[in-house]
Amino acid sequence: MSGRVACVIPAYQAGATVAVVAGELRSALPGALLIGVDDGSSDATETMLRLSCDAVLHFPINRGKGAALRAGLELALTEGATTILTLDADGQHAPLAAPSLITALAGADLAIGVRRRVGSAMPLRRRFTNGASALAMTVCTGTRLRDPQSGYRAYSRAVLEQVRARGDRYEFESDLLLGALRAGFRVTEVEVPTIYGPPSHFLPLTDTARVVSTIGRHCMRALAGRTSRASRGAPPALRKGIAS
Repeated sequence: MSGRVACVIPAYQAGATVAVVAGELRSALPGALLIGVDDGSSDATETMLRLSCDAVLHFPINRGKGAALRAGLELALTEGATTILTLDADGQHAPLAAPSLITALAGADLAIGVRRRVGSAMPLRRRFTNGASALAMTVCTGTRLRDPQSGYRAYSRAVLEQVRARGDRYEFESDLLLGALRAGFRVTEVEVPTIYGPPSHFLPLTDTARVVSTIGRHCMRALAGRTSRASRGAPPALRKGIAS
């Protein structure tokens, strides 16, 4: 993949892990621009980001993962990146898998790092929520998605320039993925290690509700579009979906 690569690392209370993540990422993707976003942490996250990243954004209060990602992605575009990787700061996304995600964009516009649910370290509750969201998004889009909640992704510049995702927390990533599919961008999946360490900041009730609301909104739009086409007698628009 030619062009400039930027890596966006949203971080909250990740002072103990983010420097290691950034260091391994530099080894995996030499020359990439590392952008850290401190989402209002009260520990050493901002300090560790400034020691290990090329550019750092700091929020004085916690605004949510979606807000942190949005700010980091916008900076990556401003810096001229043509390929943008996103990964978490807590070490649950193996940086050594980053080149595989970048390479996958040779045949797609968005690559998702897919984690195994069965027979892996994924907690039982997360297996259920991930499986449920995968089923819902697959039904909504007509495209098989195995791990749509994964934040380990690589984007082409075109996706981020065209799709304006809503939401300031975890629903942002769902909205961005569903918006990319609705816009006809090609999505591919790359298997990555399933790693679980520190507890997630995902709030089971409120964040799940936000994600469900986002999926529902896209499903309603998709249904309305199909109904409109049917009433006009026009054939359904061709979906590009998962790239082969």
